[in-house]
Amino acid sequence: MKDYFDFKGQVALVTGCSGGLGVQMAKALANQGCNIVPVARRMEKLEEVASELRSTYGVEVLPIKCDITSTEQVEAAVKQALAHFGRIDVVINNAGTGAVAPAEDITDAQFESEMQIDLFGTFRVARAAAKLAMIPAGYGRVINIASMYGLVGNKIAPASPYHAAKGGVVNLTRALAAEWGKYGITVNTICPGYFYTPLTKETLDSEFFQNYAHSVIPMERYGNEGELDSAVLFLASPASTYVTGIAVPVDGGYTCV
Repeated sequence: MKDYFDFKGQVALVTGCSGGLGVQMAKALANQGCNIVPVARRMEKLEEVASELRSTYGVEVLPIKCDITSTEQVEAAVKQALAHFGRIDVVINNAGTGAVAPAEDITDAQFESEMQIDLFGTFRVARAAAKLAMIPAGYGRVINIASMYGLVGNKIAPASPYHAAKGGVVNLTRALAAEWGKYGITVNTICPGYFYTPLTKETLDSEFFQNYAHSVIPMERYGNEGELDSAVLFLASPASTYVTGIAVPVDGGYTCV
């Protein structure tokens, strides 16, 4: 019997892996035997994540402190992971931020910060991993985490820099897929809808937002923990060899109406 999602011996580098969706996706991969390189700015949080992954799933974990707005730190992180494991098979570009304010009040600094983290940060990590690990190996899986807001606008939470950056991530994905396909590297993006994380819980729990979500999401609910797992595992696995350049909304149908 073929196990389509066996990641034993593989290595996944996951950014924004100090909490929220990053940790959920790392757990999904670790559950299938994948060794994990959790990357974020807070080392104490990374150590907690690493300890949980090791004890629960029995995989090898190498936490690395890294600010993805720094090219030097990103390249150093990739080199450190390569020195330890000798390979990076999967990259999940999950680190991100989100400024919420009316477009007419957004400052240059807010817009620039959003681009530096969500768009340029995604590119920095993908570029370093591809150049140093995946192109030499002739294999790789890059999964960029965008947002359903990278595909549509919204009227509930004005966040024009976030929309612009995540829309950029969606088309950056297509561009990288077109360039790197000849190296055996697939590049895809997942566009999550509303999921509970420490950063979103207060907003999502508000009565106003719950009423809004109930009216605009065909499934009439938020995403639950674990509901990104299958999309991540498929796109990260050797089974998705001929799938590249796509954007997969996991949004309860938000973007279909």
